[in-house]
Amino acid sequence: MKGLILVGGYGTRLRPLTLSLPKPLVEFGNKPMILHQVEALAAAGVTDIVLAVNYKPEVMVAALKSYEAEYGVNITFSVEEEPLGTAGPLKLAEKVLRKDESPIFVLNSDVICDYPFKELLDFHQKHGGEATIVATKVDEPSKYGVIVHDLAVPNLIDRFVEKPVEFVGNRINAGLYVLNPSVIDLIEMRPTSIEHETFPQLVEKKQLYSFDLPGYWMDVGQPKDFLSGTCLYLSSLAKKESKALTPISEPFVNGGNVLIDPSAKIGKDCKIGPNVVIGPNVVVGDGVRIQRSVVLKNCQIKDHAWIKSTIVGWNSTVGRWARLEGVTVLGEDVTVKDEVYVNGGKVLPHKSISANVETPQIIM
Repeated sequence: MKGLILVGGYGTRLRPLTLSLPKPLVEFGNKPMILHQVEALAAAGVTDIVLAVNYKPEVMVAALKSYEAEYGVNITFSVEEEPLGTAGPLKLAEKVLRKDESPIFVLNSDVICDYPFKELLDFHQKHGGEATIVATKVDEPSKYGVIVHDLAVPNLIDRFVEKPVEFVGNRINAGLYVLNPSVIDLIEMRPTSIEHETFPQLVEKKQLYSFDLPGYWMDVGQPKDFLSGTCLYLSSLAKKESKALTPISEPFVNGGNVLIDPSAKIGKDCKIGPNVVIGPNVVVGDGVRIQRSVVLKNCQIKDHAWIKSTIVGWNSTVGRWARLEGVTVLGEDVTVKDEVYVNGGKVLPHKSISANVETPQIIM
């Protein structure tokens, strides 16, 4: 079995974090985003994983080579000299992906869910088509390209409707696919879109099916969705009664769904949660309140700080009585001085904030 992870671009939507690290290496739930996917692919029996990259490949290579022995997979890097879209990378990596006739999993690196790869493969092999799209249901389908099914054949896709004005369905493409190697024959070696060029050809051939995703799904490529996805991920861990979560019996846990690295230090009289992730070597002072936020490794949160809907970047310091909210994102090594208020600020790395930021803005 083979897998292709579309790593692609510059991660501009998740800046300022991606000014320090490529997006797939940014920690989500205290491990690199891409490691969630490598683990799930390996668990489904995938032995060859191709990463399609065109930005900072050398950083990715160093980090991911260590996963090969741990998960029993071969990881190769397909480096694009120009961005090739979502289909071009399949053609570029054809040598690896067509080494045998086993199906190919394809996934966008931003997507977080309970990856149902084994069930997806079973479904794909039973329907006998060339490709399967994982679909997820959404409340507002008018924002997306919607999947419309053939009424005569269960799960066979009849067409796609982009941002429908009238209701035609509520299933959208979740950015996870399983393809037969023959699909690569439909792709030219140029920048090209699997969604807009390859899938319509498969629809015409009546060879494209959809598989409903059980459980949660989120594209975590921008800060507000990163935080929403964190809430969904923590809720999923809670349903599984995962031992990774910090026990609600801890006096500082407020409302559950809290994931704290064992090396972090928590002060007295803190209220942490619900929906909080705290990374390695973080030091939290006394009387601190954190909810719906992510604090990445090596940060210091000083006494009585109040943090909500915020991502605190690596090696940052939040001062005493400071207040952060409104989807604030601190880049790496940012200092927020004592008693400073930040609402929706996106603060670039290595900055110091000594005045209030009352409206959402980029601090350069």
